[in-house]
Amino acid sequence: MESLPRTDEEAAAELARLAETIAHHNRRYHTQDAPEISDAEFDALVRRNGEIEAAFPHLIRDDSPSRQVGAAPSGHLSEVAHALPMFSLNNGFSDADIADFLGRVRRFLALADDADVPLTAEPKIDGLSCSLRYEKGVLVQALTRGDGRVGEDVTENVRTIADIPGRLPEGVIGTPDVFEVRGEVYMAKQDFAALNRRLREEAADPEKARQFANPRNAAAGSLRQKDASVTASRPLRFLAWGWGEVSSLPGEHQTHVIAAIEKLGFPVSDMFVGPVDLAAALEQYRRIEARRADLPFDIDGVVYKIDRLDWQERLGSVGRAPRWAIAHKFPAEKAQTTLEKIDIQVGRTGKLTPVARLEPVTVGGVVVTNATLHNADEIERLGVRPGDRVVVQRAGDVIPQIVENLTPEAEREAWRFPTECPECGSAAEREPDEVDYRCSGGLICPAQRVERLRHFVSRHALDIEGLGVVHIESFFRDGLITTPADIFRIGREDLLERERWAETSADNMIAAIDARRDPPLDRFLFALGIRHVGEITARDLARRWTSWTAFREMIDRGLAKRSDMTPALGETDAKFAERVGKELAAIVETAGVGPEVARALFDFFGEPHNDDAVADLLEQVTPADVVHETRESPVSGKTLVFTGTLETLSRDEAKAQAEALGARVAGSVSAKTDMVIAGPGAGSKLKKAQDLGISVIDEAEWARIVAAGQ
Repeated sequence: MESLPRTDEEAAAELARLAETIAHHNRRYHTQDAPEISDAEFDALVRRNGEIEAAFPHLIRDDSPSRQVGAAPSGHLSEVAHALPMFSLNNGFSDADIADFLGRVRRFLALADDADVPLTAEPKIDGLSCSLRYEKGVLVQALTRGDGRVGEDVTENVRTIADIPGRLPEGVIGTPDVFEVRGEVYMAKQDFAALNRRLREEAADPEKARQFANPRNAAAGSLRQKDASVTASRPLRFLAWGWGEVSSLPGEHQTHVIAAIEKLGFPVSDMFVGPVDLAAALEQYRRIEARRADLPFDIDGVVYKIDRLDWQERLGSVGRAPRWAIAHKFPAEKAQTTLEKIDIQVGRTGKLTPVARLEPVTVGGVVVTNATLHNADEIERLGVRPGDRVVVQRAGDVIPQIVENLTPEAEREAWRFPTECPECGSAAEREPDEVDYRCSGGLICPAQRVERLRHFVSRHALDIEGLGVVHIESFFRDGLITTPADIFRIGREDLLERERWAETSADNMIAAIDARRDPPLDRFLFALGIRHVGEITARDLARRWTSWTAFREMIDRGLAKRSDMTPALGETDAKFAERVGKELAAIVETAGVGPEVARALFDFFGEPHNDDAVADLLEQVTPADVVHETRESPVSGKTLVFTGTLETLSRDEAKAQAEALGARVAGSVSAKTDMVIAGPGAGSKLKKAQDLGISVIDEAEWARIVAAGQ
């Protein structure tokens, strides 16, 4: 398992990256119906986020993936709030995970360890979740899941699906004021293949005809059409698995309500069972798994739910998922094929990812031509080279993975991971203890430019008002900007020539750009997007070196030092890298900058492409020197930690007060902490401070220190 971050700053930086990455892939999957990574890779990102949040609970972000469901609606359909949220499910990957789930349920409900907990089990169909609202028995609204709280209105499109009744039959459950049926809109495998054939036949050029990648994408794209007649022409189906808001329930158990929904005319899985105990639920999992390849629709696991509705209500939800349900994912399906070549893709953050190009093979009903190889270590572990016979696996995945090499290693030379970025020619570096190579040409690499430009103008970087993601992507796409310096070369006429730009909006944009030609040094450093240099580190660097000139002189000294260093006799690469990092950190001599951050700094400025881009940028902007306005106080030069609830000021205000008094604010308590300011609700940080004998004061005492320092 990948090791956890060591400091609050590292944890916060990785949580920020994970939040952005997971949100991006959520949008690709839920909103754009065009996923880029496999389900397994996505699940790994979510698990990593959860591990870090468990270790650093005080750093959980407002936009944390653990608090999100799906992705926000795309905007081309009207958005409507769900009466009750449409949660997603937590995942289990083994029998032990499901047993642990039942253990958590028993503990939450204060049941005996051997108490019976009846379950239901049903296949987890891979489609598009939809909520159908009936009022007085009449279908009045249909919403997609969206982000779990707000979905897209697809009512007219849903009316074209034969499986969904427009009116509920009378006499089954009476005529409830409100009854929301929830389930999955999907496309059967056979219908999916027929649709792709028809699209090819109807296209002017069959080679360029639009083809859906899999049945899930086809169902999502068909349901979310602006024109309901297009949806009507697509073979969509519906399978019910639950309900949302209801004015009255026709039973006290999951099994009772599902049976009633089936009597109302909604298709329900013939593999639904319940109530059953854990052993029977797992046995049903095995039966469904054995039938998986022969089912008419794609599934990627089995869903277990607590059968008693009163228990469901008591269990409630946590974050984005109910406590009373879990998805038991299937292991991967496998097939053999030939690895034809290995390509390197450069991601938006500079990560180099090897992708295997395969001789087409069918895995789980899907023709596979590409597979992820993850990183250089995985290639070395597998020993794969072009021409090898390999085993690929897929478990509801979009991009499968190679799991075994069937060709003896002795037959060909090993494949070497490139040490240059294939997009821009910059050096590809791998830090000690990391598995990924990354392009060091961040400011000029075509694969990274849009992401770097978005970061450069973001709120905590240069914060150029009005220049958001949409404008950045549009300007880049049209060639108006390719580097940060280009932003400051945009002219009024350039904007007026563009569609939807009037004189006022153009003048406002130029004024907003000009207002950032003298950015504070810390914001400038953060805006460059140097790996491991977050807001706090950028601020520490700016305070230590106070001017761009001094900072640059320090960088040049470090680059000269690095170029002179060579491995000692018998010194391993890892030990040499460690020694270089320590000596570079000593040159930076800035609080919070260790070997890892120091290496990242000098890697960035040691790449000629980046150096040229920064020089170009400095012809347009002049970073402002840091003017120290701190006052001598009892906390000058000390490291403080705020914990618990502050009742008279915000955390940002407290931090600003501390910095104005010459103190440094840290996010976690350590032996280097000098003082802890603890408010109500202070927990582990307070205890650690007490254990270490660190001075602890309350908010009132802090206010007296601030007043005395004014």
